[in-house]
Parts: sequence; structure tokens; C-alpha cells
Amino acid sequence: MAISRRSFISGSVASAVGMATLGLPKFSFAAGDNPIKVATILDLSGGLDIYGKPMADAINLAASEINASGGLLGRPLQMITYDAQSNMQLYAQYAQQAALKDKVAVVHAGITSASREVIRPVLDRFRTLYFYPAQYEGGVCDRNYFSSGSTPAQTVEKMVPYAMKKWGKKVYILAADYNYGQIISSWVKKYVADNGGETVAVEFFPLDVTDFGAAISKIQTAKPDFIWSALVGGAHLSFYRQWHAAGMTGKIPMTSTSFGSGNEHIILSPEESNGMLICANYMQEINQPTNIDFVKRFKEKYGPNAPYVSDLAMGAYQGFLLWAEGVRKAGDTDRMKVIEALESGLSIDSPSGKATVDAGTHHLTLDVHIAEVKDHQMQILETYAQQPPLDTAMVCDLKKNPRDTKQYQIQL
Repeated sequence: MAISRRSFISGSVASAVGMATLGLPKFSFAAGDNPIKVATILDLSGGLDIYGKPMADAINLAASEINASGGLLGRPLQMITYDAQSNMQLYAQYAQQAALKDKVAVVHAGITSASREVIRPVLDRFRTLYFYPAQYEGGVCDRNYFSSGSTPAQTVEKMVPYAMKKWGKKVYILAADYNYGQIISSWVKKYVADNGGETVAVEFFPLDVTDFGAAISKIQTAKPDFIWSALVGGAHLSFYRQWHAAGMTGKIPMTSTSFGSGNEHIILSPEESNGMLICANYMQEINQPTNIDFVKRFKEKYGPNAPYVSDLAMGAYQGFLLWAEGVRKAGDTDRMKVIEALESGLSIDSPSGKATVDAGTHHLTLDVHIAEVKDHQMQILETYAQQPPLDTAMVCDLKKNPRDTKQYQIQL
């Protein structure tokens, strides 16, 4: 039974939980085959749905393709999909339900760091394997947890000196007011200082803020060489629109490692977004055979109006493939056997490039790219191959401390 994109996002809280085996498999499973249950908990509605919907589409594709090729270990995947509706209470509720009621083999879940830190202790407590698909601020050290997105040492460390060389040394930071925005801002300040620059101001904004008039006035007064944006979510799109309406487009340039994760460069007009510099693990425009084939399959599945495949969507996709490869290598869905298989240094050829699990941190060694937004596209300017998660490795060694379950505030 296929799950449509509409079925992911429709309905009330009661009907927001759907369960079906994804795909129309070319391979026919025998009647009575014991399915492998997999849960996803994402924001398919609410203020963060601009991130969650493409992530759900990517996971849907991965699961349907695995089923079409015979499933895992000869068993079909049965997807249990929860819409957290950008609500932390629902994240906690659904994480517990996935572990205790549905008894899933793995949970792929969370977008914001706040949602991750709601989910993670629940799944630790109930010994249910957890994959977090988003780029984030780094520092989580937990053997039950795998991160399939990038961290600041892989992206911010590359973007700051590139932008400073291009534009100058005075930086103004705008960030979402929760742990991701706060910690990523500290990383930006560190790398700005390391490269001889100055952070002239840092401003934080709750996720529901839509009026940026006062901030724009402050930036005009401060006259930085460029702006670093760590804004997040649909409400924060208002900043770019108001910036353009104030006649500031092109006068002070911008850069980010989060812009584009919610397809902001597609939602905004070219006039509002052209010239933004991005650093991320993935852009849809990567000109490599594995990615070209992936994008073709994605569009075939979702049609001519398929969403742009974002960095977050790729994090979800490659995290799902890594988990599946761990199951194959382990020959079992048992949590500890899969963890040990992943810790063997397992790699996949992802559309983003080679993705390899770092056993000490449970993060990935990844390629990252710097790109410029132009007319709803990402024009790739630089590529940095196989960047390790050095920031998290500063505080996390799961080989020595396998019982660690903390997120560390890395001392900068």
C-alpha cells in the first residue's frame, strides 16, 4: 500500500499517526512475512513543516526502494509515521509510543536540536535505536544515537574564512533563539576570531518572530561587512523579505549553514535570496552520477512538482540507508548488533558523496560544499572532501566511554 504525500500531513492529532508498508514492491513478499517496523517522527505540519515534508519524502523513497528490492533480510519494511506538528510534547509522546507500543527497530526523528533532546532520552530509556537526520551544533555523545547530518567543524569552519576573504572581517550574527542558534553562534564567533575578524553583534529571535524591523535598523547602523544567518523555520523567512523591502539586498551580503535546509531559496524570490552563500553537506545540484540518478528517481516518484531535495532531506535519506546497511551487515535488527555493525566504520555511497560512520562519535565523515544562491539554484563554488566531525570528537569517545549519553557544550 503506497503512502501519498498528502496522507503524511492530513488529519487531526488522532489521525496523524499512520502506518503502512511503503512502496509497491516489484518483489513479492510471502504471506505472513514478519515486517520490520520503522518509525519516523517529523514536523509535517506546524511552523517547521518546510523542513519535515521533504525529509518525509526522502525517507519514503528510501523505504519504498528497499521494499522493491526485497526488503531487509527478506522482510518488508513497515513504516509508522508520526506528525509531531512542531510540538515538543508530541515528540515525547510519539517517541514513547514508537518504543513501547509499536516496538520499532529504529526511530528516524527530529529536526531542531530541541526536538532531538526531547526524543533522545526517551529512546535511550527504552533501548530503541535512534537516528537524527539534521545538521546541528555538535557535541552529542550517545551510543544509542547516530547523527547523519553535518556539524560546525565540517561547515562553519569552511564558510567563515571563505566569506571573510570575499567580503571583510566585520560580522553580524542573526540566530534562532534555542540551543542550535545559540551554540552555532558561538562557533561562528570562534571561527571569526580565529581568522582575525570581529563579531559586531549577535541577536536571537524566537521561532515565531516575524517582525525584523528593529533588527534591520540595528544592522544598518552597525554596517557589518556581512551577515551570518542562523535563522530557522517558516516565520523567519520574513527577515529576508523585509530586508529586501528595506532596499538592503546587495548592500550587505549574507551567508549561512542553515539557509536552504527548508528550501528557503525556492520559497523566496530570486530578488530576495540571490547572492546568499551556503555551506552544507548536500545540494541537489551536485554533479555526480550517484546524485544525478537519485534526483531522477526522486522526481519520478513525486512528479514534476517534486520539492527541491534539501540538505535535511538528504540527511534523512542517507541516515535511513546507513541504518539499512547496518542491518544487512549485522544480519539482524537487534539494536546492539546493528550498533556494532555501524561502528565497524561502515560507509555508503550517498548522493551527497561517501558517508562513513565515525565509531568514536557516531557522526559521519562527509563531503561539504560552498554554493551561491542564484535564481532558485545552488551554484557550487568549492568542495571539501571527507570532512571528519572533529568538533564532537573533542568531547566524545564512545570506544572509551560507551555508556556516555550527554550533549557536551564544547569549550571554544
